Amino acid sequence: MFEYFPDSYVWSMGVMLALEQGGRISEVDDACRPLKALATRNDAAAQQAWATAWSGIATRVARVAAEDEAAGRAYSAGDKYHRAALYRFIAERMMSHHDPERLVVYRAMLEDFRRGVTLRGDAVEFVEVPFEGVSLPALFIGDRKKAGQPCMVVFDGFDVMKEFTLWTGLPAALNRRGVTALVVDHPGVGEALRLRGLTGFYDTERPASACVDYLKTRAEVDATRIGLMAPSAGGYYAARALAFEPRFACGVLWTGVWDWGAVVERRLAGALAHSVSHMAEHAQWVFGARDMVELRQTLARMNLAGGVAERIRCPLLITHGGRDRQTPPAEAQRVFDAVSSQHKLLKIFSPEEGGAEHCQIDNTAIG
Repeated sequence: MFEYFPDSYVWSMGVMLALEQGGRISEVDDACRPLKALATRNDAAAQQAWATAWSGIATRVARVAAEDEAAGRAYSAGDKYHRAALYRFIAERMMSHHDPERLVVYRAMLEDFRRGVTLRGDAVEFVEVPFEGVSLPALFIGDRKKAGQPCMVVFDGFDVMKEFTLWTGLPAALNRRGVTALVVDHPGVGEALRLRGLTGFYDTERPASACVDYLKTRAEVDATRIGLMAPSAGGYYAARALAFEPRFACGVLWTGVWDWGAVVERRLAGALAHSVSHMAEHAQWVFGARDMVELRQTLARMNLAGGVAERIRCPLLITHGGRDRQTPPAEAQRVFDAVSSQHKLLKIFSPEEGGAEHCQIDNTAIG
């Protein structure tokens, strides 16, 4: 992996997320060059400097986008708004949720993202998935003029969101293969957490089943050909849902996770790499825990033991980086060995072919 900050995996990962999802290297360098002296620190001042630097580049790009928009250059403006939203995402994910500015940056990201989608004319529909008396914000991506298409429901991971999934190019790759996508901010992530206060839980089949119910109402979707996939921690989220929601026709774990609670504990202990600088605080926020005791009670239930994995019978693909520093490949192997699927494939990406890091962040296209 290209490590802009050799002494900080977390910050280098942020750089890779920006570059692999459409960031421009000169803009990324403009944001990061002043941060080099802070890379070895993991304090509030360093994280604030990170947020300020990336938000500044985002504002600069958005200003040029507005000039394009005023001049009638819609597609060019849309491209730049997308990039501004990406940079705000990179800024926001390192901020403390106690910082009121985090929500300001997040709302600006949502606005830039929506303007980018609208001005480019992307095949993206902003939808709401009914869920237990409320609703989950989602993106339906694909051909809305054709009936009876297969569809993949795409959940998020621990610290990403639905907009990030669109930037990865995954929905477009599915669309090229005749598959629509429903990309969902489920409880514990994205808009569901930040604007609606919906925190995460272990029984992820609940929002997953709501997505199937919703897709059954759409003429574009063949209800017998709905799949589910998710990256990173979503390897647990999706696996758990596949085990208890038999209507899914297939599943993809973009990182195999046998015991998410144990993985988090190892990260907190320093045995595995963190994905965000404030791991413990972020985890408490995601799962609505008041303290570490309550967090651990939730995490203790987030595994596939006790016959859960064996309940998965649909065709299953598991992909994993051979040098994943956040989630060991052994997690994926254990899931693969336990599931009951007759048609299953475990793909471990090697350093030689690329994509060996977590969720192939070193080469997203391969993933």
